Amino acid sequence: QRLRPEAIAVTVDDTNIIQATSWPVNKTLDWAQKLSSSKSPLNTRQKAISERIMKEITERLGFLVNVGLDYLTLNRSAATLSGGEAQRIRLATQVGSRLVGVLYVLDEPSIGLHPRDNSRLLTTLKGLRDLGNTVLVVEHDDETIREADWIVDLGPAAGEHGGRVIAEGTPKDILANPKSLTGAYLSGRKKVEIPEERREGNGKTLKIVGARANNLKNIDVSIPLGKLVCITGVSGSGKSTLMTDILHNALAAKLMGARSIPGEHERIEGIDHLDKIINIDQSPIGRTPRSNPGTYTGLFDEMRNLFAELPESKVRGYKPGRFSFNVHGGRCEACQGQGELRIEMQFLPDVYVPCDVCHGTRFNRETLQVKFRDQYSIADVLDMTVDHALTEFKNYPRMLSKLKLLQEVGLGYVKVGQPATTLSGGEAQRVKLAKELSRRATGRTLYVLDEPSVGLHAADVHKLIEVLQRLVDTGNSVLIIEHNLDIIKVADWIVDLGPEGGDRGGELIAEGTPEQIVKNKKSYTGQFLKAHMW
Repeated sequence: QRLRPEAIAVTVDDTNIIQATSWPVNKTLDWAQKLSSSKSPLNTRQKAISERIMKEITERLGFLVNVGLDYLTLNRSAATLSGGEAQRIRLATQVGSRLVGVLYVLDEPSIGLHPRDNSRLLTTLKGLRDLGNTVLVVEHDDETIREADWIVDLGPAAGEHGGRVIAEGTPKDILANPKSLTGAYLSGRKKVEIPEERREGNGKTLKIVGARANNLKNIDVSIPLGKLVCITGVSGSGKSTLMTDILHNALAAKLMGARSIPGEHERIEGIDHLDKIINIDQSPIGRTPRSNPGTYTGLFDEMRNLFAELPESKVRGYKPGRFSFNVHGGRCEACQGQGELRIEMQFLPDVYVPCDVCHGTRFNRETLQVKFRDQYSIADVLDMTVDHALTEFKNYPRMLSKLKLLQEVGLGYVKVGQPATTLSGGEAQRVKLAKELSRRATGRTLYVLDEPSVGLHAADVHKLIEVLQRLVDTGNSVLIIEHNLDIIKVADWIVDLGPEGGDRGGELIAEGTPEQIVKNKKSYTGQFLKAHMW
């Protein structure tokens, strides 16, 4: 408990400070309101002493409830919070400070929020605006976009094909603008179609029995295999505990020899139907500038082989290793193939500057003299976008298939040699998806993804859905945690947890097809899904 007995012995209403901070925020708020009410157990003198303190406590707890964090406990360690939760705590702090004339900048505050909790977040943001502040939000959530006073829509596409202002104005202006892709999805001119029929699956099931880690209430959950399965529920209802802590960790240990320790549960039935489990998350595909989409997907190996076969390479005796920036020989030794030099700034973050010998190309002069079609050096090829490389290498089937997959997952604008450190989480995840699609399917793989729609525009979500459907069509099983209603509505099966977050969650509310979930009156997901189903 981290406090001395003397400190723990001090109580208010028979409650010590450890107990008061170990309850979920909503329970602590109820307790604080009881102490301030007419039925308070405090006497007149105690009430007079605590009045201003109780006002501050109830206000601050109220802010946490309003940003959708009523399920957190006050003593929860900051390291265990997700990015979205930490951001919303900072937002609650700002609301409490009641500053005026401030420009607030938020990057996707709706991450990790169920549609039910979105309205509370929007009320908080509008409250900041109404105090006399300006709130600038980067957002893909359609409800947040519709509630904005002014929208700036960038595009038309991504990467080198983007960077222009396509439309700006009120939500009405954006919906009516034929050039705006955002407007097309908001107005319904473009939309994700519901499959004509849900998959039957392969008839096999994975069953988690007695899941009781964190806030899960000893539940049994069946996951049909050979289908696209979605785990839904309000924030804090136990989705990540079920999928990551229990299922992924247990299967990774059994099937992949990982040293992960699963969360508390009785057993998992049906593991013999699978041969591997793969978690496609948004972590970087590499930690250094040397890692890039080309090296990660194996595309760069094919390119090096091609360059080694060129007449100029044959004359000079160059092998594929000559065109690698990871080994001695062809790389620039001044920067050791990094293309940039790291300058340590002691107490400040390190600074990267382009190498003054190779000027960022990563290779030495002799290697760059070998040209494909007398036009492109190996550095030029790495600097090509996937779309450009597709036209240049259309006659090389092994390269073509890998490039096509990168294009199909929506990464046509990314450069083949773009350093992993400059890719966003969503881009890194789609590079991983492209790699998985290139593997020969065994039909016995379970892919797990935690909110793959984070950071994606409606058009990118559309592409992501097609990629996930392809993974399932080859006989694999895909299990995802998701709040995006477009992805939920195309799933073959839904597992809905709830009813609330924290202590009041962790129960199995509903399971079945989207059509069945919509009819379930207890399911918050069903209530919001109804409007998206037709």
